[in-house]
Amino acid sequence: MSARLGARDLLDLVLEPGTFTSWDAPVDISAHPEAYQAELRAAAEKAGTDESVLTGRGLVHGRPVAVVVNEFRFLAGSIGRAAAQRIVAAVRRATAEGLPLLAATASGGTRMQEGTPAFLQMVEISRALMDHRAAGLPYLAYLRHPTTGGVFASWGSLAHVTVAEPGALVGFLGPKVYEALNGKPFPPGVQVAENLVAKGIIDAVVPTEHLPALVDRTLHVLVDAPTAPALPRREGDLVERDAWDSIVATRASGRAGVRDLLRHGATERVRLYGTDEGERDSSVLVALARIDGQPCVVVGQDRARQSETQPLGPAALRAARRGMRLAEELRLPLVTVIDTPGAELSQRAEEGAMAGEIARCIATLTTLSVPTVSVLLGQGCGGGALALLPAQTIVAAERAWLTPLPPEGASVIMHGDVDHAPAMARAQHVRASDLLAAGSIQVVVPERDGDSATDLAVAVAAEVGRVLAGLGACPTSR
Repeated sequence: MSARLGARDLLDLVLEPGTFTSWDAPVDISAHPEAYQAELRAAAEKAGTDESVLTGRGLVHGRPVAVVVNEFRFLAGSIGRAAAQRIVAAVRRATAEGLPLLAATASGGTRMQEGTPAFLQMVEISRALMDHRAAGLPYLAYLRHPTTGGVFASWGSLAHVTVAEPGALVGFLGPKVYEALNGKPFPPGVQVAENLVAKGIIDAVVPTEHLPALVDRTLHVLVDAPTAPALPRREGDLVERDAWDSIVATRASGRAGVRDLLRHGATERVRLYGTDEGERDSSVLVALARIDGQPCVVVGQDRARQSETQPLGPAALRAARRGMRLAEELRLPLVTVIDTPGAELSQRAEEGAMAGEIARCIATLTTLSVPTVSVLLGQGCGGGALALLPAQTIVAAERAWLTPLPPEGASVIMHGDVDHAPAMARAQHVRASDLLAAGSIQVVVPERDGDSATDLAVAVAAEVGRVLAGLGACPTSR
């Protein structure tokens, strides 16, 4: 692990030089017992700060932000009543001034010298943060080594985007306390930042030197105004295509997927991982992005991460709903991308509430207040596809299709074999052109023979950008 930066060093790293303005009033320690006062004075001398938290505002590439930063050298970054009240005041002021909030934790948790009164401040910190989020304002957290106890269980776990220092100890349970109480060490590797990413609890591990770039990219999506769409739109008439030929084409390995759409049609991509509740299924991708200049939250089915051994499971749809909630809370447009051979069919999926997750995705999408665009990019099979389909505007690639079952499955039901799959595809009106004629979708992007994945991704992104611009894709947190 790299050398620890102090709170002021971290502020100097992330904020523009000379822009930090402190919001902190002097701390009065006179009411504490003399022995504790001596501890606080010694801590202040060691840390060079008057408490374990510094707050204020500054600029990140010209954008005003509020900051809350732990100083670990002050009594292990522990949170007493004065520190907690400082955090609450800063969050309340950020909300009143309409500022995004950046927080960096490094703490052993609640300060034991102050006991229950300090412990209860977790509630007040959480209440202030939820009011900040309810105002549609972004909250980003950087979990540093170590972040444990009440800090991780309050302001360390309530951000829209949460990343951590490489190798950082991050967990609710203090490992030394566990060992002392149980007579054995806590299992190694559990409370490590990298494991939390793998388990879908936090979004990424970010070296400290890369933090300014991540903050800039994230704020570019969440705060900066949209720009005019610039990608070239694809014009031309649709071609009469055989339904089965389209299905075969969308199953080809070189077909454009959601990653191509983000790589070639979007800028300032910030990937988010998992449900943030302890599940991760990579068959659904969630990202903050600007598609052709339009800021949005992208929730997309990643066909490159779906297979017979790794199908789209219930956790993937729970991650999708996290993306939907983020879009609603941050007041950003939502773009969903449908490209799946179908949802997982197994005992695990049944017991994981697959049907309920499909229903909840549909219910959430149909009740969002932000602009929504769905992209039928390739395969659109079954309830897994329908879960991401409802939107104000549905854009489809010309060869994309939508069906209640794979054509082979429909053939088995109707004919007792899979040999009639091509005929079933033709009979069930699955093509994008059929859906357009029926009024079920609004836009079809023409495809051309010889299109590369990049060609199609750019063409689809251009149409999505145009639609978003027309819907008024504009964050309200400026």
